Amino acid sequence: MNRQNVVMAVCGHELTSEGTSDVSNRIRWAGAVLLGLCLAASPAVAQGPPGPGNEAAGEQPADAAAPASTARPALAYPPDPLPFQRGNPESAGLESYLNPWKILLVIGMFLGWAALSKWVDDDARGLKVRPAYWNTLLLACGLFALLLFLTIPMFGVGFFVALLGCGIPTGFYINERNHRVPESSRLLTRRHLEKLAKRHLARIGIHIGSGQRMEEAVGPNIQFVGKSKTGRIDASTSRQVENSKGYMAAKELVYDAILRRATDIHLEPREDELGVRLRIDGVMYPTEPFDRAVGDAVTNIFKVLSAMDITERRRAQDGGFGAETEGRVIDFRVATQGTREGEKMVIRILDQANSVSQITQLGMRKKLVEDIRDLVHEPHGMFLCCGPTGAGKSTTLYTCLNEIDSFQKNIITIEDPVEFRMDNVTQIEINSKADQTFAGSLRSVLRQDPDVVMVGEIRDGETARIACQAANTGHMVFSTVHANDTITALLRMIDLEVDPTMLATSISGILGQRLARRLCPQCKEPYRPNPDFLKKAGLPANKIEKFYRPPREPANCPHCGDLGYKGRIGVFEFLMINERIRDLIRDNASVSTIRAEARKHGMLYMKEEGLRLVIRGVTSIDELSRVVK
Repeated sequence: MNRQNVVMAVCGHELTSEGTSDVSNRIRWAGAVLLGLCLAASPAVAQGPPGPGNEAAGEQPADAAAPASTARPALAYPPDPLPFQRGNPESAGLESYLNPWKILLVIGMFLGWAALSKWVDDDARGLKVRPAYWNTLLLACGLFALLLFLTIPMFGVGFFVALLGCGIPTGFYINERNHRVPESSRLLTRRHLEKLAKRHLARIGIHIGSGQRMEEAVGPNIQFVGKSKTGRIDASTSRQVENSKGYMAAKELVYDAILRRATDIHLEPREDELGVRLRIDGVMYPTEPFDRAVGDAVTNIFKVLSAMDITERRRAQDGGFGAETEGRVIDFRVATQGTREGEKMVIRILDQANSVSQITQLGMRKKLVEDIRDLVHEPHGMFLCCGPTGAGKSTTLYTCLNEIDSFQKNIITIEDPVEFRMDNVTQIEINSKADQTFAGSLRSVLRQDPDVVMVGEIRDGETARIACQAANTGHMVFSTVHANDTITALLRMIDLEVDPTMLATSISGILGQRLARRLCPQCKEPYRPNPDFLKKAGLPANKIEKFYRPPREPANCPHCGDLGYKGRIGVFEFLMINERIRDLIRDNASVSTIRAEARKHGMLYMKEEGLRLVIRGVTSIDELSRVVK
């Protein structure tokens, strides 16, 4: 039996170029094609029917063995060869039904669908654009398109339908994600298509424009400003990177981070790509990664702008650069560290447009604002702000300095590094490479007749003792210390070997703080809180009707980008040092005794201050639980 007979026996009918109309026959047609793949791969069947030169050993051809008068009539085949056949149909096998180019086209379409599905999954998860919904939709449409392709007999029509099945849901996804990202990051827009065309034409030597590089002509409205190791502007490095590979990608990354209000950009090397994450409102969000070649080029651009050694990829380095966009200057602080996969880079964005300048903007209640203002205007003493890294301590101290008239008083700050520029304030930046420390700089500053001194951070015992001495000698000292709460901050100062008597006479107040994300006012949704939780929190269940939370289902909110939160607000705990607490500090009293005395004078715990914000609908109970333990 030849291969055509095998196929007809399996399918139950004769295959023709027109195919059949009912679904069952179309499925059998698809099964025959798959069977043909198997038969074509079989050496035994691929030999074809017996014929001249193909006779089995010891056997005679059928037409020679039987007389012509008794010969069995041949099956009636179509007089013309099938469209897929080549050469003599009698010697053609089942492989004549298969077109290798069409098979490669189908395999390519399948691989393209797999790559498209992976991109949609990564992009949707990075932008938080309903990843489960879009993954399910793209998978279902892809499988349905494959089914239609197998059941439609005409290859061209089936292939076109399969492309539509994959392209339509992708188009809807791109439309939704374009509403969540800045204009510079939108896909399939006129600007995006022009940028792609110009970039690819430039690679083959065709430049459209006024002779500039294509990336410069269509890039976002941002210009990098390089800096030297001493922090001075270095225009030569800016010109050096303009013609570098990856310059356009670096500009788009920074511009997108600024528009999304990010405070940090994390470039994390992986085996075959450079991962990118943005810290927005204190939470990390992944975004579209770079392939490894482009990612290494982007990292080198930032290193050149920051006056770093691009050949050194294992040793830690730090530096900074600037950028001009929309009429303002933004500073960036860069730090690198070698890892097992490569060099990791973190870029801190110091955008003064997002800074807070007044105490009233921190989110404190009215009584707390009054207490802080009274403390700030005292002639001498020490005001400490405590909390973990990223809790907004430096921002709080800057707002306190803004409450003081810098024209009537000599204000000097010692920072590592200087994060925000202040008018009529002397700002000193610590240079560890030149053996400049907080203690040494503070000792020098005290000889410059300051009225107010801000020390960026108390890290060691020497700095702590000099700061306490300055507070006792007629200076107002502002500083920060790493501690979980206000009472712990007192113990931290004592652990730094500060004499309790000196600490008791110098300290004026301690402010503990955290930063909680604000609920988006456009899409937050109310809900009835659990009465048991209200009772446990000490809240009156009969007076509190509702709390607020982010929407459980995506609301397509353009205000917050469907994050549910936008901006942050401070959660505070203020310990005012009175005479009774000073006596307890001198006597090395226990923590519980100091805390009980503070509670008598109206101090609220940080969680209690946070519950006020939850009741007002400013933040959610889940967000408060995340930042306040």
